[in-house]
Amino acid sequence: MKNYPKVFIVILNYNGRDVIKKCLSSVFKTNYPNFEVVIVDNNSNDDSFEIAKSNFSKANFIRNEENLGFATGNNVGIRFSLERMADYVLLLNNDTEVEPDFLEKLVEVGEKEEKAGVLGPVIFNGGNKQVWFSKGIINWMTMKSEHSRKIETQDYYESDYITGCAMLVKAEVFKEIGLFDEDFFLYWEDADFCLRAKRTGFKILVITASWVYHYEKSEKSIKNKVYWLVMSGLIFFKKNTPAFLKPWVNFYLFLRKIKNIMKIALKRSEIALIVRKAYKDFENAKF
Repeated sequence: MKNYPKVFIVILNYNGRDVIKKCLSSVFKTNYPNFEVVIVDNNSNDDSFEIAKSNFSKANFIRNEENLGFATGNNVGIRFSLERMADYVLLLNNDTEVEPDFLEKLVEVGEKEEKAGVLGPVIFNGGNKQVWFSKGIINWMTMKSEHSRKIETQDYYESDYITGCAMLVKAEVFKEIGLFDEDFFLYWEDADFCLRAKRTGFKILVITASWVYHYEKSEKSIKNKVYWLVMSGLIFFKKNTPAFLKPWVNFYLFLRKIKNIMKIALKRSEIALIVRKAYKDFENAKF
């Protein structure tokens, strides 16, 4: 590339004491010559925000007064970036580490492909180095989003969505479709955003040569994860299911609720109570 577009790397932090230094250390070793880092903190209480400020003074720092969740928290950083004339905004989890050339590989394709709107790397599990994400698939029949773990042979290829764990977005996409839908507190906001971008004519691409490693922090709080996966999934399918599939989705959801009631009655799963709470909270909310 003769010209290097300006990229703002937005890292949303919430109680990331165990991971934030390694993440930022890898980011600042990136060989891409034109980027800034924005740390948005969701009111952490473990000193991770202070650790980041004291060790990485080149970054921009924003602290929210409460935990705003993933979508709203990232929107704070996205607005900050767009106001400073970002050409691209990269959203990156605080529990990741990146290869030095990961960003350059993403931007290269973004500049080459005019219709590319959202681009993502191949993401490996940081613990065992197995593929964690190589393509996103929305399964309308089972109301799930799925991570493919098979890297395709092309230099880049299309995907239903890019995971918000590491997502590069052209500024024009935000200007065309808006930011993340703040009805989503956690999970599914990435699939929703990519679907909106795709419907507007943008391509959603995975770049084979761009690599990121994910040390998934969310596994430490499985109940919280299950609750928000269910709640946000219900919001997603209510909002996005094509008209011809709605009868099936409604029936399938009914079957899932029956299964959940049976699990609770037979005391087979503590997680079933968490799922039931998500169903009830969704029914009582106004989306």
